[in-house]
Amino acid sequence: MVDSATIEAAIWYTIENMTDFILSSPAFNEGETIPAKYTCDGENINPPLYIEGVPPEARSLALIVEDPDVPKAVRDSQMFDHWLLFNISPTVTEIPEGENLGILGANTAGNAAYTGPCPPPQFEPKEHRYVFQLYALDQELDVREGAGKEVIKTAMKGHIIAKAELVGKYSRG
Repeated sequence: MVDSATIEAAIWYTIENMTDFILSSPAFNEGETIPAKYTCDGENINPPLYIEGVPPEARSLALIVEDPDVPKAVRDSQMFDHWLLFNISPTVTEIPEGENLGILGANTAGNAAYTGPCPPPQFEPKEHRYVFQLYALDQELDVREGAGKEVIKTAMKGHIIAKAELVGKYSRG
């Protein structure tokens, strides 16, 4: 049986790792507007991302970018997956603009690609949030290229060491 001190130490170790695990972008700060260049109104390429503090026990990274503000009239789930990347090397410290450093999963549009922010202007809310979630995993995922988010999340279950998050916003004209 595991004693409470061991459990408490494990919890604090996890919290400390999550605090030190950071996802950022030189293109936009937390909670700020994503430049149009990275959207359907621009070049529709992924923004550059910086990764810091990957836990030493990580064997791979996975990135999921979601828009949780989709109007119900557009999608019942009110969610749109914009970019899925997995089996990213844990030694990666930057995902350059317009590049995929890992295996691509299929976004909600069914493409194994980055699809930039593109909120429909005729619906509320006009401004959407885009949540970039980076997971440090204790193994590579045994998932095929083009897999959807649910397949990737199921494979990640029980293997997440730490999570970092970056939120950007975007609205159209």
